Amino acid sequence: MKFLEYAGIDAINSALVFETPECKVYGRVEPYSCKAAGADKKLYKQIEIKYDPSNSPPDEASFRSIISPFGPLDQPASRRTLFYLIGTLNASFPDYDFSDAKPEQFRKEPSVSMVVNSVNATLLNHGNDRAVKELRIWDSIDNLIDFEDSDVYSYNPESDSDPNDEEGGGTLWSFNYFFFNRKLKRIIYFTMRGVRYSA
Repeated sequence: MKFLEYAGIDAINSALVFETPECKVYGRVEPYSCKAAGADKKLYKQIEIKYDPSNSPPDEASFRSIISPFGPLDQPASRRTLFYLIGTLNASFPDYDFSDAKPEQFRKEPSVSMVVNSVNATLLNHGNDRAVKELRIWDSIDNLIDFEDSDVYSYNPESDSDPNDEEGGGTLWSFNYFFFNRKLKRIIYFTMRGVRYSA
């Protein structure tokens, strides 16, 4: 996955790091191209070996056809989506390896608007109306990804494998959203976490 440089992203990311009376909030928006790099090719091969039914004995093939948030994993397009999301996590957190992330740790969100409303509520509840009203972060993200043609996925890791909890229990809340436009072959990764001051 290749990180894409865009004017305006730095201003958005600066506004997504702020303090509240309860916690310090760290947020960031990262655009990626779905172009595979060297390490990505190895990851793609791992996912194909794990989930492609042609690589499994007949009695295990039905396991490979499990329904995932991306569709049946015996379909190449579903496996490719899983690969893109895991590849994005690996690119965003280079000190971690998400190769073993399971399909069930991801969720396809009902709509872009529900995610936008949820993130806005989080920002406004923590006193950050500047990001929403002044910087108009959603206009910038829409220009990068085109919401009309995008799906949104979330990642909900187990607590012991959550990169947002580097502080070892200091994270009060977090979210990880992926806005994925297949036509553009582009992903916007939007993550945010609230960390208690004592962490």
